[in-house]
Amino acid sequence: MNGAKLVDGAIAGAVGSAALNMVSYLDMVLRARPASSTPEETAGRVAGIAHLDLGPEDRAANRRSGLGPLLGYGMGIAAGAAFALLAGRRTAGPVAVALLGGSVMAMSDGSMTALGVTDPRRWSRTDWLSDLVPHLAYGITAAATWNRLRPPSSRGC
Repeated sequence: MNGAKLVDGAIAGAVGSAALNMVSYLDMVLRARPASSTPEETAGRVAGIAHLDLGPEDRAANRRSGLGPLLGYGMGIAAGAAFALLAGRRTAGPVAVALLGGSVMAMSDGSMTALGVTDPRRWSRTDWLSDLVPHLAYGITAAATWNRLRPPSSRGC
């Protein structure tokens, strides 16, 4: 395994994570909806499982507020690196988009469900779209970044 390939995957995951967040914030602006509490709730549950003391409640709330997005970025970067382990030099756009966006959505929703933060079976159509669209943005930008960073196979790199 080439270390550069893993780094490229991590970079693609970071770019995808930034796009996911930008689309989420744009949704908040367009629909005037509040920020989701699920990242902070997830961070709190993870901290509890890890027996990590976040301090007094006023400080713990601030730490959860910071940890939630960091967990999201970590998941996005890890998904990009994992994709690099499985992918060739370049991967067909739709395949890469589906694998990257779908895996991050499954990991995110799956972990929040396992932690009892949410239950996708109770989501409305709007809830599903609010989750799907940012993950699609992640997949598109991570795949485009991956393919931009990786040399074409014909170059023999």
